[in-house]
Amino acid sequence: MSVFVKNMRGESLMPCSPRKARLLLREGKAKVINYTPFTIQLTYATGETVQEVSIGIDLGTKHTGIAVTSENKVLAKGEIEVRQDVKNLLDTRRTYRRGRRTRKTRYRKPRFNNRTREDGWLPPSIQSRLDNTFRWIDRFVSLVPHPTLAIEVGKFDAQKMMNPDIKGEEYQQGQTLSYHDVRYFVFARDKYTCQVCKKSKDKIFNTHHIIYRSCEFLYF
Repeated sequence: MSVFVKNMRGESLMPCSPRKARLLLREGKAKVINYTPFTIQLTYATGETVQEVSIGIDLGTKHTGIAVTSENKVLAKGEIEVRQDVKNLLDTRRTYRRGRRTRKTRYRKPRFNNRTREDGWLPPSIQSRLDNTFRWIDRFVSLVPHPTLAIEVGKFDAQKMMNPDIKGEEYQQGQTLSYHDVRYFVFARDKYTCQVCKKSKDKIFNTHHIIYRSCEFLYF
């Protein structure tokens, strides 16, 4: 990984090799201004010739790849680990909040239906992933001269993966087309058999998760 360099005015220059950075620091011609990623600032005037630099992003649900490249060299690359605990943390916060309201404000009016979501609202888990990615993009943009940005977004057509010839209105005629709702489709798919106790002769059938949310911590 190259070492990022800034001039005396704090403007970004082309990154240098770790060996070059060590020599500059040893001779007192540069100083360290950041450790993550490692960045030095020159203490003397120098030329400011720059090359074309691009930042590439490969988005993922668990890992996001990022690379900084010039015309013929990889300047920096890394992998961002996406947080997977956002939903569970929000569930815990909701549990504590509801318990707090029940315990201390017994007769408080319900206030669950007066919240508004702004345009462009995203679920917290997705928002956290994007914020983290943009944070690293901004960090690298401030370290290299005039970069171009390329973001790879994977798009998958799940129905086309099952049926390559699907087109037009066939997308609206899925597996649940001939059923009253998803519940009846699940009954037929499971052959009216409980997936927990494997019974199939009960008079009343209920749909539920095999692992209840309240018992989720016992399995993970």
